Parts: sequence; structure tokens; C-alpha cells
Amino acid sequence: MNILIVEDEVDLLEEYKTFLELNHHNALLETEGESALKTYFAKFDESSGEPSFDVVILDYQLPGKNGMEIASEILVKCPKQRILFASAYVEDTLKESIKTLRQIVELLQKPFSLQTLLNVIEDTNAYKELEILNVDIRNLKDLEPSHSQITTYLEILKKIYDKTK
Repeated sequence: MNILIVEDEVDLLEEYKTFLELNHHNALLETEGESALKTYFAKFDESSGEPSFDVVILDYQLPGKNGMEIASEILVKCPKQRILFASAYVEDTLKESIKTLRQIVELLQKPFSLQTLLNVIEDTNAYKELEILNVDIRNLKDLEPSHSQITTYLEILKKIYDKTK
């Protein structure tokens, strides 16, 4: 798989890259938002509209543009791009993804093991299940999800990811 990873902690970024490459994946690394977008769109074929990468992994807190802003710009031009947020604040990130992106993206609670990262990346069934869940999200007229809705979606995400272990 071709993976774009955007993380401002350089040591962590290198750890991800080394582990993923040992497991036969190609990883491109960026440490801030603008350069991540340049890297993404340099590989994007607008005529096909197909995703530039198999998955884009975003830290939420980044210098310049944050992860949500990056995801938003990518999804405007490539709505089928698989986005995975690595966040210490999954509930806040989930709520923000629904409000800003109008969909649920994949989430990994920091800290996580490298094996968990690999399992999530390689489990394309989880992404397909999320696409089905997003049909429900897009049908919500009010995209200000309640705490109950967020809790329910988090439970669904956990069940999806429990299958990857």
C-alpha cells in the first residue's frame, strides 16, 4: 500500500515508516499541513478522481493547518480517499469529523502499538463498514451530533476495529 503519514513528532514518524516498510508498504512522510497537501496533490490525478494514496494518516494537532483542515481539502477533491486520524482525543476528533467533513473517518486512539496501526491499515473491510455507516451520517439533517450519537458511533468504531485484532 502507498501511505501518506502526517505527524509532527519526527521520531514517531520515522518509527511508523520503518515498521510499515518492513511490512511491505510504501510510506511518504510529512511534518506539517501545507507540505502534506502539496505532496498529496502532486500525486493526485484530477481526471480520474482516484485517491492518491491507499490511506492518509493524519495527526490532529499539526503546525499550520491541522489534520481536519487537511482532510477537508483532500476530501473536497477526492471524496473516496481513506483518511485515518491518529489522535489522543478520539471523541472530539469524531465529533469534529462529522461536523466539518460530514462523515466519520477512521480513528486510532493514541498511544497505539505499531501492530495495531498495521492491522487497521491492512483491514480494508473496516473501511468498507465505515462507508456504510457514513450513508447514515449523510442522511442526518442536523450535523450537530448529540453526545449519545457520538458515543454510539464510537462503540460502532470499536466493534469494527476489534475485528482487526
